[in-house]
Amino acid sequence: MRRTSFPVSFMAMTRSPHSATGSGPHLAAAGAATSAGSLAPFRRRLSTRIVVLSTVVLAIVLTMIGGTLWLSWQLEGAGAAINDAGSLRMRANAVAIELWESRQGRPSRLDAQIDQLNETLHQLHEGNAARPLFLPDDVLIRRQFDRVATSWHERLEPAVQRDRVLGVGAPSAYLALLPGFVDDANHLVVLIERENAHKTAWLRTSQIALAALSCVGTVAIVYLLYLWFVVPVQRLQDGLARIEAQEFDTRLPVDTRDEFGHLAQGFNQMVAELQALYQDLAARVDVKTAQLAAQNRELRILYEMAAFLNTPGPVEPLCRDFLMRLMREFEADGGTVRIASAEDDNLHLLVAEGLPEEIVRAEQCMPAHDCACGAASAEEPVVVVDLRNLVAGAGAKGRMPAMSDAEREHAQYCLRAGFASVAVFGIVSQSEPLGTFSLHFRRERDMPPSEVQLLQTLGRHLGVALKNRRLAALARQLAVSEERNLVAQGLHDSIAQGLSFLKMQVHLLDGAVADGNLDEAREIVPLLAGGVKESYDDVRELLLNFRSKLESGALRPAVDDTVARFRRQSDAELTLDYRDEGGPPLPADQQLQVLFVLQEALSNIRKHAEAQHVHVSVVNRRDFRLTIEDDGIGYDPAEIAARGEAHVGFHIMRERAKRLAGTLTLDSEPGRGSRVELVLPAASRKAA
Repeated sequence: MRRTSFPVSFMAMTRSPHSATGSGPHLAAAGAATSAGSLAPFRRRLSTRIVVLSTVVLAIVLTMIGGTLWLSWQLEGAGAAINDAGSLRMRANAVAIELWESRQGRPSRLDAQIDQLNETLHQLHEGNAARPLFLPDDVLIRRQFDRVATSWHERLEPAVQRDRVLGVGAPSAYLALLPGFVDDANHLVVLIERENAHKTAWLRTSQIALAALSCVGTVAIVYLLYLWFVVPVQRLQDGLARIEAQEFDTRLPVDTRDEFGHLAQGFNQMVAELQALYQDLAARVDVKTAQLAAQNRELRILYEMAAFLNTPGPVEPLCRDFLMRLMREFEADGGTVRIASAEDDNLHLLVAEGLPEEIVRAEQCMPAHDCACGAASAEEPVVVVDLRNLVAGAGAKGRMPAMSDAEREHAQYCLRAGFASVAVFGIVSQSEPLGTFSLHFRRERDMPPSEVQLLQTLGRHLGVALKNRRLAALARQLAVSEERNLVAQGLHDSIAQGLSFLKMQVHLLDGAVADGNLDEAREIVPLLAGGVKESYDDVRELLLNFRSKLESGALRPAVDDTVARFRRQSDAELTLDYRDEGGPPLPADQQLQVLFVLQEALSNIRKHAEAQHVHVSVVNRRDFRLTIEDDGIGYDPAEIAARGEAHVGFHIMRERAKRLAGTLTLDSEPGRGSRVELVLPAASRKAA
């Protein structure tokens, strides 16, 4: 096996540890004295060096370990081959003994011994990776094995077959050939043992090399880590000590591009700044103080504006307060907030402060691109510094295309009103332009990039606030629409059917009165009275259901009231099993949906089930479970499924369960009662 040694040139490529000492100029001289050619391969990040070094060492170690494992596996397989090759002699002698017993007319296991010897030869020839067992891959060993196998199959095995039919006194051809076969088997064993001894020597050598490599590699890694980490840290410590002694001309050599090289660059920059600060400390303190004050002002404005925009309220007062705050903070003389319309692609003036009535009337509604205010609704923030130069064709800062006649006209409005400059920014929510806001100044106003960025951020905050109010309004409209849909479904399921029945009875009553059939009229009048009473009861029940309003923890009293109302309206016996077994309370909206499902189920039972007993179970564990069972006439689930949404009561309950993200199960058979189960899993429960 080839021995692997740690390359000396690898260690030679690192810089000398003695280059870290010396004064400031001496530090630079020591770094420049390092060989550029030896450092070039390591001008990279420390993490890259460590990964490369670890990968190389790991690859070498794994290769050597794999080699030793392969050798040990070869030795194990060859050891098994030695055992089986040696057993050939024993089995050949056993065949001779069994052959003699057979010729004496005694019972023998001659065929079994022959089969075992053949099996041993087959195993040696084919090998067995599971044991493991295989002959070494050597020409002499393979040749000797072929000689042994040929001797057995072509000479000894046929001799056995001939000897077993001879008498006791006849000479045995097998015994005459046996010594030669045993000698060949012995020679095969010797060859395998010799090859095994050779591989054992290789295994010892590789283990010694692995141990040596571990020692050398450990020393080399420690040395490299010393060069890569300890030396730069010592150099930095020496530089810091000199800075503490106020030697501000100290500079560290930057001879690597790794993290310590960047750190040395930062150190040198820090020392240069310190040196400059000592030279002009007062001026720099004033500049830093002004920058800090500006940043604090920006943070204060952002914080106050974000807190203000998160308060609820109508859109117009919100935009007006937003504009007034900006005008006060930036000392603007006027301002506007314009909202983009999705229908006509125009900008509508929502709020205007400090502008003459002429501008307010002229710009109440204008196309989106007619001036800078419109351009900001589709482009990046536009900052116009000098309106006079802008009208003349120069002086616009920001992304402004060439001015059209309409844009010049709007700019003239501002100039006649006495405004010298205007700053315009977009109101944006998630890249969707919602409008613009502008600040007007009667003097030339230069707006630095920090203020531009601040106003752009405030425009995004206002856009988010406006978008949230639009979404909240849409959510309220959707909730009202859904609730109206449920009310309509409830009316259709109860009142509409009752009125249809009454209409039919009135038609029959009219026909009976016209025919003078008083007996039929007397029969119809009670039906009309009953239908009116049932419709009246349905109306009262719907009013009670849709006026229900729960607060957190009020589900049990509401369930008790619903059960009590059912007992008053129906002759069926109702039992309630309400168990609160440690589950968290449901929030008010989920409680209300659960109550609606219970009311709808009991209403269906009262109207259609003809039940004698009703059982209601409410179990509040980790999962919330509501079950309503009755012993009424039941229904055919296939018929209900075929009717689809025509059975409004079931459809309403399914919609309620869908709102809860729960599971509604409807189970029934004709004549066997019905069962309604609502399960609200823990994952769908909201915090109360």
